[in-house]
Amino acid sequence: MPADADDGAAEDGGTARPTDREHGFGRHETPEARADRRWAEMLQEVRVTQTGAQILFGFLLSVAFTPRFTQLGGFDKALYATTVLLGALATGALVAPVSLHRMLAGHRRKPELVTMTGRLVVVGMALLAAAVVCAVLLLLRVALGGGWAWGLAAAVLAWFAVCWLLLPAVLRHYLDRRGS
Repeated sequence: MPADADDGAAEDGGTARPTDREHGFGRHETPEARADRRWAEMLQEVRVTQTGAQILFGFLLSVAFTPRFTQLGGFDKALYATTVLLGALATGALVAPVSLHRMLAGHRRKPELVTMTGRLVVVGMALLAAAVVCAVLLLLRVALGGGWAWGLAAAVLAWFAVCWLLLPAVLRHYLDRRGS
């Protein structure tokens, strides 16, 4: 869900989008309070994904220095390089909110900061998913050979799609239909 679409608009006499209370959220927040709350929630989400990306990236950096790495074929070395690049890009996108906050702190731009950070988190999660799938493919190619590795990596990708996209969409649709 986009970071700028979860709460409705501030109360403004009913001329814009519905208020939080009309959506049943039970909050009476100013735009500033909403931005502060959403920023705190997003930081918690980013902490989880940052940690995963950084652990994966650190592991990947060490692989090239193992004796077995020199035995990999051209495809596997290219897959490794792709995985490292995806891990680096994911780490960059998921750490970027810190830089954005430092540059914009005190400039009364929290709503814009929350929106941009939400977009970066989505990009970072997509890059992280791609890096994990590529890492799984590489590891399983080395451990099991080519055939099973491709199928299992595709299953991991499908699992991410179910957990990160389908499940939230189904839940949101269910809650919207229920009127919650």
